[in-house]
Amino acid sequence: MSQRIEEYAVIGDLHTAAIVGADGSLDWLCLPDFDSPSCFAKLLGDESHGFWKLAPAGEAVASRRRYRDDSLVLETEFDTATGTVRITDCMPLHATHPYVVRLVEGISGTVDMRMDFTLRFGYGDDVPWLTSSEGLLRLTAGPDAVALWHTVAPVDEDFSTVAHFTVTQNQRYPFTLVWHPSHEEPPAPLDAYYAVRLTDAFWKDWSARCTYEGPWRDAVVRSLITLKSLIYEPTGGIVAAVTTSLPEALGGERNWDYRYCWLRDATLTLESLMRGGYFDEALAWRDWLLRAVAGDPSRLQIMYGPAGERRLTEWDATWLPGYEASRPVHIGNAASGQFQLDVYGEVISALYASAHAQGVQSKAVWELQCALMEFLETRWTQPDDGIWEVRGPRRHFTHSKVMAWVAVDRAIKTLENWPDLSGPLTKWRALRDQIFTEVCEKGYNEKVHAFTQYYGSDQLDASVLMIPLVGFLPASDPRVVSTVEAIQRELLVDGFVLRYQTADDGAVDGLSGREGAFLACSFWLVDCLHMIGRTHDAEELFERLLAVRNDLGLLSEEYDALDGRLVGNFPQAFSHVSLVNSAYRLTGFDPLAVDPDMVGTEAPSVDDTNLALPTVPTAPPSASRTSRARKPRHPRSSR
Repeated sequence: MSQRIEEYAVIGDLHTAAIVGADGSLDWLCLPDFDSPSCFAKLLGDESHGFWKLAPAGEAVASRRRYRDDSLVLETEFDTATGTVRITDCMPLHATHPYVVRLVEGISGTVDMRMDFTLRFGYGDDVPWLTSSEGLLRLTAGPDAVALWHTVAPVDEDFSTVAHFTVTQNQRYPFTLVWHPSHEEPPAPLDAYYAVRLTDAFWKDWSARCTYEGPWRDAVVRSLITLKSLIYEPTGGIVAAVTTSLPEALGGERNWDYRYCWLRDATLTLESLMRGGYFDEALAWRDWLLRAVAGDPSRLQIMYGPAGERRLTEWDATWLPGYEASRPVHIGNAASGQFQLDVYGEVISALYASAHAQGVQSKAVWELQCALMEFLETRWTQPDDGIWEVRGPRRHFTHSKVMAWVAVDRAIKTLENWPDLSGPLTKWRALRDQIFTEVCEKGYNEKVHAFTQYYGSDQLDASVLMIPLVGFLPASDPRVVSTVEAIQRELLVDGFVLRYQTADDGAVDGLSGREGAFLACSFWLVDCLHMIGRTHDAEELFERLLAVRNDLGLLSEEYDALDGRLVGNFPQAFSHVSLVNSAYRLTGFDPLAVDPDMVGTEAPSVDDTNLALPTVPTAPPSASRTSRARKPRHPRSSR
């Protein structure tokens, strides 16, 4: 069986990432990219679907693990009756191919070690052809090949590879795994010790630029590192999570593929990174957005592939039993075809925030915003699928309408602050007032004293906690206060916030079964409590949320308070984004905060250096990283 989700760690190289268990087993890795088919899939199955374990051959009496300070280099130590051994795991950055480096070091005494290596391409379904020579295993299936460079004596056992070796104090055994196209020769091995040092130095240098200086700095930095690890560096796209189909409730059907770039999640990730002082990532995401959404605004998708791919067809890997028997295991995501009104607000708001923070507005970006606004003017009155991607009927979701208001409001503010730009300011102001009036009349239910899930409903939805956070209404408004109190009464489980009340018959969202408390919503409650003056309660809840992180500071999508464990895809951008935002708000300093009264004031001139959509360079085939059944993507950087 796989381990509990909180027993896992993540390592990555800004192209893809691996999930490593506390027992020394690498149980999930997609190569060469985040959304490529996996070559280790034990996380969603069993050992026959691929894993790579390095651990003492006998029983360990104790173990511990940590990330090296402010880095994504993982160290796991095992104490045995005869000695202590350390395994250091990382994925070096800016290499020509994707590498995983694992370094076994003797700390004290003598430890007998065992390596179990079972690689299966195609999400655990394709058994590779294996050839072996001194110091090298080569595994090939179709277009994919993996080379494992080593210094041990492996043997074959039931289509897998096993090695026994003994490590003594100060002795090192390096292992280097590298993916490459099967028609090419395997790349040379890396110097494992040097690769670890370089990887550690990169992450520490990046982390040192964080601007947060509050009481929760360690948690904020770890979350920002995690968010950075979810960036697909060649394009600037930001994936929502490393995994697919980790269940929102154990044994249930709410299992989705999160290895794609949601506009909503990426936008909020962008804002968190900017709060932390990371503007290069903001510019890269902006350029990714321009390329991804270029074309007809009416065909804007809620998510794209890491390079901007639009076709994310959903299918089921029927041979995988799922994490703790949670089926189906989805590959791809049919929600990519949904209409979600709120993403227009999130995208336009993020573009405005980045321009405001940098003091420069790009005409190319403004042209995109105007195109989105033109579409929004006629479509905001239509029902949509909502922020939670329900697979039930479309409705007039309150949160969606609020975010439509945000889109118009931020477009207006852009015009007010950059007079060199042009747009129908009078018309947009009237539209903003129209949306505001409708939401207040139809979204607020006097009987339940709260803004509800959709117009005419008496059901609560945690998404309306965003109302004061986006500036739709001030936190002091009685309707906001009563909504926060209603959510506390109706949507809390052991103090954590559910998105909404599910129903076994699927009447609410088209799905059966329950789900865990949504961690992002719980952080939104922290923000709202703080804004309405209940700061002590906000800090108390924030500390409880920090306590459900695993020992490495990582969060998944949800927390199952009934079972007392993390659930959902991992690590989850939405959760870490919300942690960062709450920490900044509680500290009393938000570098992205915009003065709502700043209207018509003098603003920096428009940046005319970016008047066209950025182009994606085409790399020669020999330099490209390819993914299965897909056109080549960007070459890896050689920086």
